[in-house]
Amino acid sequence: MADGRKRRDNVLSGRCAALYRETIKSALIILALLWLVLVCQASPTPTPSSAPSPPPACTGPEFRQFDFWVGSWTVTNPNGRKVGTSNITTASGHCAIREEWKSASGGSGMSINYFDPDGRKWHQHWVGGDGTILHLEGGLVGNAMVLTGPSKGANGPVLNRVTWTPLPGGKVKQEWTTSADDGQTWNVVFVGTYEKI
Repeated sequence: MADGRKRRDNVLSGRCAALYRETIKSALIILALLWLVLVCQASPTPTPSSAPSPPPACTGPEFRQFDFWVGSWTVTNPNGRKVGTSNITTASGHCAIREEWKSASGGSGMSINYFDPDGRKWHQHWVGGDGTILHLEGGLVGNAMVLTGPSKGANGPVLNRVTWTPLPGGKVKQEWTTSADDGQTWNVVFVGTYEKI
């Protein structure tokens, strides 16, 4: 009988010891959480840096050279017939000009235009819904923006030249010409007059 009581006391003390260990663990976890809350509350809230922000990019006058083309436009051919609409907007903090073209016949295309200060040239990357891809570069010639670049034609390489000229009354004329003889002769592909909507 004494052995049974001893075993029962050992079992009880084992259970008590396990309960004691679990209680200590729980208490330590609670203390650690309270300490974490106190530390977080005592930490100072980060404040914005008092250092001046960098100056905005693309603010030089050369970045504004093509701004005469920005706007929402109706585009007509030399006969006065509407050939499409074009929405020209600034993008990327005024570091780029984005074109979205919709032709009256249902075609579409878009371009991104930007001034590269390292190369000191304007660039246009055009992608047409018909698969036409153009990579043009250039700059102001007088008051007109003139961009040129090669592409593949049906009969070999073609040189493209696109000229945007501001007109009186806020209009813009765009003329796209191509040359199959490296610029000796030019053929007119498109002439359109942009008038703000």
